[in-house]
Amino acid sequence: MEEGGGGDGIEEASTSVSLSGGGESRWVDGSEVEDSSESAAPSWPVIDGGGGGGEADRGDGYGYLRRRLVKNPRRVDSFDVEAMEIEGARRHRSKDTSTWQTLALAFQTLGVVYGDMGTSPLYVFSDVFSRVPIESDVDVLGALSLVMYTIALIPLAKYVFVVLKANDNGEGGTFALYSLICRYADISVLPNRQPADELISSYRLKLPTPELERALNIKETLERRSSLKTTLLLLVLMGTSMIIGDGILTPAISVMSAVSGLQGELEGFGTNAVVIVSIVILLGLFSIQRFGTGKVGFLFAPILALWFFCLGSIGLYNLIKHDITVLRAVNPAYIYYFFKKNSGLAWSALGGCVLCITGAEAMFADLGHFTVRAIQVAFSCVVFPCLLLAYMGQAAYLMQYPGSAPRIFYDSVPRALFWPVFVIATLAAMIASQAMISATFSCVKQSMALGCFPRLKIVHTSRRLMGQIYIPIINWFLMVMCVIVVAIFQGTTDIANAYGIAEVGVMIVSTALVTIVMLLIWQTNLSLALCFPLIFGSVELIYLCAILSKIKQGGWLPLVFAFSFLCVMYTWNYGSVLKYQSEVREKISMDLMLELGSTLGTVRVPGIGLLYNELVQGIPSIFGQFLLSLPAIHSTIVFVCIKYVPVPVVPQEERFLFRRACPKDYHMFRCVARYGYKDVRKEDHHAFEQLLVESLEKFLRMEAEDIALENDLHDFELDSVSVRSMDLGPAARYRADDLRAPLIQGRQFEESDTSVSEEGGSMLPPSIMSSSLEEDPGLEYELSALREAMDSGFTYLLAHGDVRARKDSWFFKKLVINYFYAFLRRNCRAGPANMSVPHMNILQVRITYMV
Repeated sequence: MEEGGGGDGIEEASTSVSLSGGGESRWVDGSEVEDSSESAAPSWPVIDGGGGGGEADRGDGYGYLRRRLVKNPRRVDSFDVEAMEIEGARRHRSKDTSTWQTLALAFQTLGVVYGDMGTSPLYVFSDVFSRVPIESDVDVLGALSLVMYTIALIPLAKYVFVVLKANDNGEGGTFALYSLICRYADISVLPNRQPADELISSYRLKLPTPELERALNIKETLERRSSLKTTLLLLVLMGTSMIIGDGILTPAISVMSAVSGLQGELEGFGTNAVVIVSIVILLGLFSIQRFGTGKVGFLFAPILALWFFCLGSIGLYNLIKHDITVLRAVNPAYIYYFFKKNSGLAWSALGGCVLCITGAEAMFADLGHFTVRAIQVAFSCVVFPCLLLAYMGQAAYLMQYPGSAPRIFYDSVPRALFWPVFVIATLAAMIASQAMISATFSCVKQSMALGCFPRLKIVHTSRRLMGQIYIPIINWFLMVMCVIVVAIFQGTTDIANAYGIAEVGVMIVSTALVTIVMLLIWQTNLSLALCFPLIFGSVELIYLCAILSKIKQGGWLPLVFAFSFLCVMYTWNYGSVLKYQSEVREKISMDLMLELGSTLGTVRVPGIGLLYNELVQGIPSIFGQFLLSLPAIHSTIVFVCIKYVPVPVVPQEERFLFRRACPKDYHMFRCVARYGYKDVRKEDHHAFEQLLVESLEKFLRMEAEDIALENDLHDFELDSVSVRSMDLGPAARYRADDLRAPLIQGRQFEESDTSVSEEGGSMLPPSIMSSSLEEDPGLEYELSALREAMDSGFTYLLAHGDVRARKDSWFFKKLVINYFYAFLRRNCRAGPANMSVPHMNILQVRITYMV
């Protein structure tokens, strides 16, 4: 759905402006930025009127200036032009690292990425052989072969070699894949996409080439069919809901598995004691979340490195001491023998085997903190061999002591090492839980940024790392649910059934999304692209079917969690989209604004009114409510729109778009602040107000200078363009025609014309440039009016809106909107709570949106 109207006949200027207030650089959202020469606004090129170049040089110089000045004639109510793009905005931190840096990052991944997968040897074989009794060597070798090939196929082949490459500018996870697809195909259900968004450097947009009709057909099909958009969104939300469910189940099963080692070591330490100690540890774990992970993060990697060393060394010891012939499990034929012997029980045992790859999704989800190479090196060189040795060692021990299956991990540990290994295992379980809890916080934040989760309070626990966050209500919810799960199930078997469904569900979602990326973006050969879901998707579906057979034995739990979160997320998204569409339909027409005149039919008093709304263009209907409710309106009005775009991070230099919302004498402007789903919003109203005025001043000066240069250039065009087009060849004439592009879109060609801009050249006579820089009396008047308004103070104009379904709506829609969505809106974090603004500076007007 496209927004229409609202700007007919009015030319609106837009610009992206960087600001600097005093000695310290800040941005409109209050966050700090490094002060460097690259972040300064570019100056107009100095024009040398003395010649210094041949005819061709002068032609190239003129072409360079034309690319800087020619405007798109269709600028009405559009952001196609992002004026004055900041120099150096497209430079980002490179992830190209040296060998030593890669090794250092690989070491750090052990503590953040692989904690969950590293603790799986605590419970995999004990769960498998609780379903299949050990009666012969085939049982042990078959289970070991299943575990080995599952680890080799899913984490190694799928994630390390394929999925990690499908990252979104270095970010991974379900929402990263979804945002990547949204950039290449307009499938977002919220219709606020703008052409200017594609100018953000982190978009890195490469549309499918016309030669590949398949990619274009997929793109058009996704954009045309709303049912496919909804299906894709539901798929993403389901995967996200499963990840949140993992945040509940991971701490429960990891901590209980570690504590259960005391059952055979301490006399009288039974099931009730395991439950009580586990609950105490979980309460302590969730209670320290508010302090953030940064203070203890440096301990994570060494502890997990020691843990993997213990796994590998103890496994090698057991392999050599007890039965090295278990290496026969490398032969996949033992999987066939295992299923032939046990049939239905073997199918049930798959639910335990899948636990060996729990946490594999973290390899992709935590990619933003590391590099692809670091995660690949850590898994291939440390995690994979240590896990194989651990499972081989346990299998070798079981060949001699099959009755040790319920406590196989701790029984296989040499007696002298039990207590050190127990302490390390407990710490590793807590770290694995911590990583999943932090991942849940990040997942909820991304959902909020993309309009799929109610607004909640977010606390940033680190000044340096924007990814370290804490969400109080989610933390306490996870804690309560973990305690309930441990208290009800009192064992790891039923929790393992639930855990497996959540893990495999996330993997299936990732497989589907990566397949779409292959077909739409990578433009992979069709047969190769289909091999990915056929191979990996088939294996995951087999595991899912095996686990679903245990729904009554705990498998229902993640489904209940996923369905509950899915209902919350989809309801919030559904209501938000209907509300936005209602605002688009009811926005004030430009004809009415012109009819009211510059006084807006009321009294204009000095001051600046900041009206927050969600529209990216047009005048919101809430503004009409303010005109009716207030005896006077501010002399300067700024419509502020906080907008999230489908990229991880929007560079500060490219964050803000400014333009006029009405003719000059209305003194009404629009500011669109664009954020990525990983961006952190730091809002301080004093910094915001100061920098907003500075940005408006810079915008007005740039606009006046631009218009003056265009007017002075007009006569020069008539005399020179026709002559040059006749003198230059066909290629040059094509290039001249190609210059009819938006104003600063031409700046995208500057990299290819660097030599022209550096040489200066003879582009325009000095008289034209000097006349364009003369002060405009209209500009000075507007600047003085803006300063006077600033001195009178700022007022935040906010809408306190209710959303109600229309009377002619069907019953289920009324139920969802009038009760469920209304409940979420009443209990989520309101707009004023997100801004540190004194209540005396806030004006709110109630409005009801009929959807």
